[in-house]
Amino acid sequence: MTQTFDHLLLLGRPAAGKSEFIDFMKKTSDNDRARDFHIGNFEELDDFVWLWEKFVEDDLWQAAGFPRLYSDKFDGGRNCGLKSNKGELFDFMFARFNHEAKKHFLNRSDFYHDGTLVIEFARGGKDGYTRALPRLSNEILERAAILYVKVSYEESCRRNEARYREKLAHSVLAHKVPDETLDHFYRLDDWDTLTQERKEGVLDIKGIHIPFVTMLNEPELTEREPLAKRYGSALQKLWQLYKHSPS
Repeated sequence: MTQTFDHLLLLGRPAAGKSEFIDFMKKTSDNDRARDFHIGNFEELDDFVWLWEKFVEDDLWQAAGFPRLYSDKFDGGRNCGLKSNKGELFDFMFARFNHEAKKHFLNRSDFYHDGTLVIEFARGGKDGYTRALPRLSNEILERAAILYVKVSYEESCRRNEARYREKLAHSVLAHKVPDETLDHFYRLDDWDTLTQERKEGVLDIKGIHIPFVTMLNEPELTEREPLAKRYGSALQKLWQLYKHSPS
């Protein structure tokens, strides 16, 4: 057995620190990342990219004289957010996850020799993750472990705004998740309900046993050494669950 995860599901509210986690791992050498964090030469699937594509398509529809299909404009037209009645687009994204994983990774034994597929998304609502996880294919779930990056809703809002302001100082192209979108889709989060408030353990999703660890990501850390300790502690626990998982 290799010493790296095949599939790592990276979950958590917007601005919880998932992107910072990815950036940290990209800046870690292959050997150190595999040894200390059990993440191989990794590739990412992040549905924010696909959501953004839909928002750009809406801009084009609007420019062509038609109503926007999926998103509304906020903040004086600077930022886009998903329409409150278009939550089904989140479900569509799992069809895309399954398609992309099958097309590019699942049949490549060479990739899994020293590679990890990181699948990143945020879901909110009273049954957000309960509804979302079973939509992933069995082929993804059977080789998966879950790292949930936990922050409060208030902290998610604070970081979302702070990072937007920081980017805005350097680029007119800065974008944030609009406050209205955060409130409607992400104020509620069912992760603690799904895990019965356990910090680590195994979830049964469609009869598949999936190890998980909840990593508290407050207070916010920015220095590499403290981040390495936080990430390393969580991922070492997750690895122990993963390598002994029945599935």
